[in-house]
Amino acid sequence: MAKRCAPSVPPPPPLFPPNSLGVAESFDLVLEALGWIGTAAFAAAGALTAARKRMDPVGFLLVAGATAFGGGTLRDLLLGLPVSWLSRPDLAVLAATFALLIFFITPRATERGTARRVALLLWADAAGMAVFAVLGAEAAARTGAAPWVSVLMGVMTASFGGLIRDVICGEIPLILRREIYATAAGAGAGVFLALQGLGADRAVAVGAGVLAAFAIRAAAMGGGWSLPAYGGRAASGAADPAPELDAENNPVTRSISSGP
Repeated sequence: MAKRCAPSVPPPPPLFPPNSLGVAESFDLVLEALGWIGTAAFAAAGALTAARKRMDPVGFLLVAGATAFGGGTLRDLLLGLPVSWLSRPDLAVLAATFALLIFFITPRATERGTARRVALLLWADAAGMAVFAVLGAEAAARTGAAPWVSVLMGVMTASFGGLIRDVICGEIPLILRREIYATAAGAGAGVFLALQGLGADRAVAVGAGVLAAFAIRAAAMGGGWSLPAYGGRAASGAADPAPELDAENNPVTRSISSGP
């Protein structure tokens, strides 16, 4: 007589099934939000530089757009990828909106209020830099680029928009002088790639890279850290001087001692 097998009982479902809480989706939403904040901060930084140069609205739009999208555009062109922001009109509208808001609002701003806005802008810029550095490195890594190339692409994504801004405005790029900015971007990209190489989950690798870049930039801002300049002196004509012509009349220029 054949032995009857007891019917198998399926195991109980896990309390938190994978993705049941939308963890991956929530993480992507956080990155998207930080990307918006960073784009707005980069555009605002470009517009504030245009304000110091007393440009017209077209100049504001050009400099803000170059600051917000210049680094990512160079990355995509070098990697042979479609330029990402061209398929994101929402980001272009966001950058243009902030540029025009600054054009019309800052001439009426008080010195105290402007100082608070600039401080907030610098912290938002630091968050955007951290996100763009890691996502830029990830975009390069997905194409099969070598790790050092991916780090370079991350730095380019996060900081070359500011370099283009300064060149357009006839100033020595800030990242080439003393600011701990590109260094923080490179460190964050490196942390991400190292953890990715060790097999870490994407959320862990991206999160750690973003936190590393932001922490270094925040520590530099809070502690006044900077890289040594040649001969111990700051370069003349750098991107963050107190302009003589505007310093007496424009609270915006008096409030900005450094920028992204």
